[in-house]
Amino acid sequence: MLDENALAWWQTAVQYQMWHATGLIALGAARLPRSLLPAVLLTAGTIIFAGTLYAMALGGPRWLGAVTPVGGSLMIAGWLVLAWRVLRSTPRAL
Repeated sequence: MLDENALAWWQTAVQYQMWHATGLIALGAARLPRSLLPAVLLTAGTIIFAGTLYAMALGGPRWLGAVTPVGGSLMIAGWLVLAWRVLRSTPRAL
């Protein structure tokens, strides 16, 4: 049984994992050029972010909460790099 905090961590991990997995599937389906780095950043970020929350919810050490923002930062970096590359490759109208 999970207590209230553990259940909140679990729900957050599930939500972020689901949305970023969906984004990674869409990224793969889009076959955008130069999308490897964003995909790696999103994957690593999701694993670290959701993984630390899952571990804490299941009784892991609380210091993992200090690692969780690293995963969040990697996910944000992945989306920013993807946006930057898409904007730079889009032809601009004058």
